[in-house]
Amino acid sequence: MTLKETAIRRIRAQFRHPSGFWGPAVGWIMASRSSNRRRNVWAVSLLNVERHERVLEIGFGPGIAIQAISRIAGEGYVCGLDHSEQMLHQASRRNAAAIRAGRVDLRVGSVESLPVFDAPFDKILSVNSLMFLTRPDLVLERLRGLLRAGGRIAVAQQPRGPGASDATAAAMGEEIAAALGRAGFSDVRIETLRLRPAVVCAIGANPSDGRM
Repeated sequence: MTLKETAIRRIRAQFRHPSGFWGPAVGWIMASRSSNRRRNVWAVSLLNVERHERVLEIGFGPGIAIQAISRIAGEGYVCGLDHSEQMLHQASRRNAAAIRAGRVDLRVGSVESLPVFDAPFDKILSVNSLMFLTRPDLVLERLRGLLRAGGRIAVAQQPRGPGASDATAAAMGEEIAAALGRAGFSDVRIETLRLRPAVVCAIGANPSDGRM
């Protein structure tokens, strides 16, 4: 492996799990890049969050989507789970007022080892995180267990790196939608945001009739 290839691999690893010396800079890039902000706010809009609802975000990063959700769910509860201590620090600063008010709860943890929550969620969001996992179907099935009957999940992904294209995004959308179906979600649909490359988001519902 060349020096350039090694550097690229390390940079990509930072965006998956910001840490160490470069962690703060990676978080700042995530928060300040306009395309990242548009992607997160758009994904939140697809969930149609209501004022009283309980919402969980997996992989909250610098807390952009958490902030957008908490502004809507003013009488609800917004919880975030991320595996990066650095992202917890940045997201906590960005959402400090809502955390003090008890409306936002941010935690460090793994989606592959989910904590116990005291009540089901109405909505679950993931932006550029779940499809990096080795067993996304199993994780999605576990997340469905955290949703109330009729609750909804939105899983958004934007391909990055060499060769990333709208075609790559479309294939990702189909892959996510299929994974949601295998995990037991119903009424699955795919939405697309025309960035460069495109962002895809698959939305599914937890069946209210007991179907698996």
